[in-house]
Amino acid sequence: MGYARKKDVMIEGIIATWFVLTALSLIFVVIDIPKTPESIVLKWAFIILVIFTGPFGAFFYVLGCREPLKGTHEQYVSSTWRQVLGSTMHCAAGDGVGIIAGAVIGAVLQLSPWNDFALEYALGFGFGWTFFQAYAMRDMVGGSYILSLKETFIPELVSMNLLMTGMVPTMKYLRPRIEGGEDPTQPAFWFVVSMAMIVGFILAYPINWWLVVNNMKHGMLTVRPQADATAGHTESTEHDTSGDGASHEASDAGGHDEHGGGERPGSGTIFLVTLMTFLALIAGLILAGGFFG
Repeated sequence: MGYARKKDVMIEGIIATWFVLTALSLIFVVIDIPKTPESIVLKWAFIILVIFTGPFGAFFYVLGCREPLKGTHEQYVSSTWRQVLGSTMHCAAGDGVGIIAGAVIGAVLQLSPWNDFALEYALGFGFGWTFFQAYAMRDMVGGSYILSLKETFIPELVSMNLLMTGMVPTMKYLRPRIEGGEDPTQPAFWFVVSMAMIVGFILAYPINWWLVVNNMKHGMLTVRPQADATAGHTESTEHDTSGDGASHEASDAGGHDEHGGGERPGSGTIFLVTLMTFLALIAGLILAGGFFG
């Protein structure tokens, strides 16, 4: 057996092992997460994340969100790093679905690098912003979808830029080096997008830290039904533990906390940070090759 064949066999083994671990991770999370007093949006985000990040997503769920003891979820998720984990996970799940859908369409249609990138960016940002952020989290701003679109635009934009900064070079590098990596009908393709999602998640984490600590994005939430409310409330409660980790309570029937309430950076700072994320994305495209000649 030649070196090339041995390499292919090894990669095939790695891919097979990855999907076995992903399947086991997904089964665990799907069975376990209904018991976690988290918002339904973030529960779905965790499930989506595990589909594409396998055991890493399951590990993040256990370490960052799963209630260790009954009645302790609010305190458990109040730490800043867990808030940022929730924020980044929400971004990666929402944007990632659109990006990967674009990658599949681009591969099937054999689009040029720029057209493929444009499609992935448009679908990723479009789905992540208009649905997974603005629509799904509209109650955080009192139920107004239009206001939610406005509130979530910049946080979604800068987070998306860093996610793409990690995903594009990773996919561009791995696809031609793994047999079947450019064919959506092959397991190798889905292994490549999974690796790209992990790298994108890592690069998006720091900007989400900045967004959370500057009150521009929420992190983990705690949602308890009436029977589980621990503070004597007479109705379901939602706890927003974003920002500095303080717990804010709001009725599911209305009066939710504003999305990312609190003091925020000035417009100049926000502009510079946004610009930096676009520069990082450009650097990622240069690193990926095939975009600038």
